[in-house]
Amino acid sequence: APKLSPLSAFLTHTKRWYLLDAKGQPPGRIAGQVATLLQGKTKPIYHPLVDCGDNVVIINAKHVEFSGEKWQQKLYRRHLGTPGLIETPARILHERHPTKVLTKAITGMLPHNKLRRQWLKNLHVFEGQEFPFAENIYKKLEPLQAPAPAKGTPLNIVYDAPFFPTGADDPRLNEPWTTKKAPSK
Repeated sequence: APKLSPLSAFLTHTKRWYLLDAKGQPPGRIAGQVATLLQGKTKPIYHPLVDCGDNVVIINAKHVEFSGEKWQQKLYRRHLGTPGLIETPARILHERHPTKVLTKAITGMLPHNKLRRQWLKNLHVFEGQEFPFAENIYKKLEPLQAPAPAKGTPLNIVYDAPFFPTGADDPRLNEPWTTKKAPSK
């Protein structure tokens, strides 16, 4: 195996700090991206029994977006120690605790083992733009998808060319659609 320089070995084993803006993003997509970083799966020294993950700071958690009617239909369940359970819709939980919807999504993406609590200590979720770890940030992560358009916004989709031939002058109609013959012996 190639020998690492002292600097690259140090950077490989260092816990880095990543910043992610959650504005307009669905919680599930953010959770998948963040869970991978918290576990350290992006590092060459990854081992499932060791906490080698990075720190992740998430800002604008109160601006996450669910698609469709999930704000009313998605339920978060909890027990009080007595028979029965309490179900809270995502909209109400988000109004009371804006960071909890995102935290619960990330918690659900992590493996259910003894390292889960240690990984969650490396997660820092904030409602707005302000956070106290600005000097630690190594890299700002780009979201996996563009923010969802606001409700009621018309989608302006422009196609460069039609998907099917449009007329006799279309050059795609003149292409030979024959199969190759086997060479004769």
